Amino acid sequence: MIRLFNVYYPVRTLILLVGEALVIWTSFLLAIWLRFGQDSYLVLNFEHGYEKILAITIVVLVFSHWFDLYDPSSFGARWEQLFRLLLVLGLVALALAVVAFFFPRTLVTPGTLGSKNSALIGLIILTFALLVWRSTYAWLVQQPYLREKVYVLGTGDRAQRLVQGLRQGWQMGIDVVGWSGNVEGEVTRDSVASHLMEQVARTPVHRVIVAMQDRREAMPMAELLKLRLQGVHIEEATSWLEKITGSIEIEQLYPSWIIFAKGFHFSTFFRLLRRVLNFSVALVGLVITLPLLPFIMLAIKLDSPGPVLYRQSRVGRGGVNFYCFKFRTMRPDAEADTGATWAQDDDPRITRVGKFLRSSRLDEIPQLWCVLKGDMQFVGPRPERPEFVEWLSREIPFYGVRHLVRPGITGWAQVRYKYGNTLEDAKEKLQYDLFYIKNASIGLDLLIMFQTIKIVLLGRGAQ
Repeated sequence: MIRLFNVYYPVRTLILLVGEALVIWTSFLLAIWLRFGQDSYLVLNFEHGYEKILAITIVVLVFSHWFDLYDPSSFGARWEQLFRLLLVLGLVALALAVVAFFFPRTLVTPGTLGSKNSALIGLIILTFALLVWRSTYAWLVQQPYLREKVYVLGTGDRAQRLVQGLRQGWQMGIDVVGWSGNVEGEVTRDSVASHLMEQVARTPVHRVIVAMQDRREAMPMAELLKLRLQGVHIEEATSWLEKITGSIEIEQLYPSWIIFAKGFHFSTFFRLLRRVLNFSVALVGLVITLPLLPFIMLAIKLDSPGPVLYRQSRVGRGGVNFYCFKFRTMRPDAEADTGATWAQDDDPRITRVGKFLRSSRLDEIPQLWCVLKGDMQFVGPRPERPEFVEWLSREIPFYGVRHLVRPGITGWAQVRYKYGNTLEDAKEKLQYDLFYIKNASIGLDLLIMFQTIKIVLLGRGAQ
């Protein structure tokens, strides 16, 4: 760890940030040299070239930060990191194109074709350079001097899952140098404290992760306080299990963790930006799918009697009910005898056309109207029926947290977990919904949309 301005930073994170800044700066500097040759000196010194390259470098770094490209806990998701990196480069290219169109004099050489070519050359060089740098960095973080030493405080199943996850996620640059499960003899507060301090004395520990089920009896508070004052990070296991699994476990979740954890907060600007984006995309989506609507409606009518559309009461943001619209995929009397029930595998109530509509997600098109109205958004927790919400709220702790945001047509739980039709499935999906609500961002929404498109094209997970 390195201490800057009284804050401790992992060495590997600083190396990644500084290295990436140099790669970005060098890429655009090289582009200018390739494009202008001997005139590069004039462009850089008399056309504010250095300042403009610095501005581009800052923009790329900020975009990368927004998309969590500097979060060590996500380094293990290689293909996800590659997608985010390409998405950042695409946004940078779009930003440069907008600047070139509206403010051409802000480029390196005002109003010339060469300025635009240098920016394009810089982006091409940057794309290959970042891929090489990221591969090099993945090798660097495996070196012992760049790996964080972690001690896991706990002996139960939760601690064991955490140890296993950290050891399997070798790309995160973490070594588990010890955990309380290795304590010999009876596990008591004194034996756990002694094992922790002996491990710290043998090997410098950068971080202690607390995964104890009974904190009041076994938590070595004095020893943890001593380590904290020495600069060792003391963290709760919930946050790390969240990073490893992409979900927030609710079995050992305390209200205090939600109160003090980062996230679960949405600024006015974020809400306004998301609303504008959802309204705009929904409007475009309705216009694009408009030619399909007559054929879908005709197919439903020919396949089975009954209305083409059906509306159903669902629970939205703040626990307020709204009507969700879909194309009908079941028989009109599907719940006449059973009442409100979840769809099952190979559900006989689903019509032939309905099966196709569900697998292709075409039955979701009318929900674009719900997005336009503001009852839903593209990404969010799945909207449930009031009958299910009342039951699930009694059976599952923290279930009401999912109503902090508008429900979505797709969501993190939908792309990470199968369709659920049991209480246990609802519990698992809630853990993914909590992760989404805590970490909601435009970047995460785009990632979920990308995953949704892949699922639809491959025909996975439909019910």
